[in-house]
Amino acid sequence: MAQPGAMDLRKGYLVMSQGRICSVIYWNLWKSDRRSRVQLKLKDILSGRIAEVTAQADDKYEVLESETIDLNHSYKDGNDEVFYTPAGEEYPCPAAAVEDVIKWKADLYKGLLVDGKLITVEPPQSVVATVADTAPAIKGVMNGLKDAVLDNGMTVKVGMVINVGDRVRINTETLEYRERVS
Repeated sequence: MAQPGAMDLRKGYLVMSQGRICSVIYWNLWKSDRRSRVQLKLKDILSGRIAEVTAQADDKYEVLESETIDLNHSYKDGNDEVFYTPAGEEYPCPAAAVEDVIKWKADLYKGLLVDGKLITVEPPQSVVATVADTAPAIKGVMNGLKDAVLDNGMTVKVGMVINVGDRVRINTETLEYRERVS
């Protein structure tokens, strides 16, 4: 773990800021006649909140070593959800941190390890889900969107021709309907 100054940070670095693990999503050097400042946008990994920070050039930040790994969901153990790698290593993660992620049934998740500890898990970019409830198709209407409830309880907008029981591909980040899957 290094302690570089704000001038040494770059977009994508994981840093410890005010006791929280954050990702640098924006970095800009601002120079004036008297001193340099660094404008930063930091995204809290666990809450997703973004903070704008103006730092002095010599402010120190703890840069964290991280690794992204492929994971499968295994089981719930008390307050933890347990994931495992294809090699069989198990990693517990607080259930509250991955509650929304495991709603998306997927074969493979992406996990973020910081200092060997699983911090957060992301679902794949798109998943296939089954429509559990939606309004019936209107005869003659081919374009447009309507609400549908998926088998995991999430509500999304789907095409007008989608019926109950159809399988659809959904973008997990934006909750956008992509296509019907046969």
